[in-house]
Amino acid sequence: MKKFLLALTAVAAFTGSASAADLAARPYTKAPIAAPVAYSWTGCYLGAGGGGAMTNNDSNLVDPATGLAFTGNVTSGARGWFGTVQGGCDYQFNNWVVGAFADYDFMDVKGDTGIFPGLNGSQKQDWQWAVGGRVGYLVLPQLLTYVSGGYTQAHWKSTTLNAFGVGDVGIAPGYTRSGWFIGTGDEYALNFLPGLFWKTEYRYSEFDRATVGITDLAGVPVGVNSVQKQREHSVRSELVYRFNWGGGPVVAKY
Repeated sequence: MKKFLLALTAVAAFTGSASAADLAARPYTKAPIAAPVAYSWTGCYLGAGGGGAMTNNDSNLVDPATGLAFTGNVTSGARGWFGTVQGGCDYQFNNWVVGAFADYDFMDVKGDTGIFPGLNGSQKQDWQWAVGGRVGYLVLPQLLTYVSGGYTQAHWKSTTLNAFGVGDVGIAPGYTRSGWFIGTGDEYALNFLPGLFWKTEYRYSEFDRATVGITDLAGVPVGVNSVQKQREHSVRSELVYRFNWGGGPVVAKY
């Protein structure tokens, strides 16, 4: 009996080993890799934000009849803040993005302007708009660096002139001047809300010379013109919403 049980045990063990050997090995497969978020920069957007600006004003007084200068150049400056709204459209090809945009700034940039030694006033820039284009490169799928440039126009309000701090003696009328700008910045996709991007940009703007006829307090010309040249530095930061977020194929290589 013992010999019979031992024989059955041996047969069972042999059969089990043979069956295990006949089974195919389980194939090894890697866990799937999560697909990266696709950012398409082709499409249109709206943005809003704000920033700070500072301007330099080079001015002198001239004779309106002869154009001869009464004074040498006087440089004064202004500082302040602004709010901005913007709209634009972009087109992406590979890692490059090109686009066009327009924006409008609501400004409170003011400072003392020196028309003549002892003759001063407070000058304020209250609005500015710009239209231009940009060319950018995607250093990451969600990060665009770019340069911009275009046409701009701004307005300065009239200035009441004070003589040696004693009292008001005249008025330098307000004016609107055109010019150009160049800039550089970056734009980044904020992953916590699809379609929302954050853009920061530095701009340098330069405006055409303005010839302003000085008047007395009643608005009568006094026979002296102020020639002014404005230059502006600004930094702006905006939240941008893109209507096409994640839409369309992205062919960029990184």
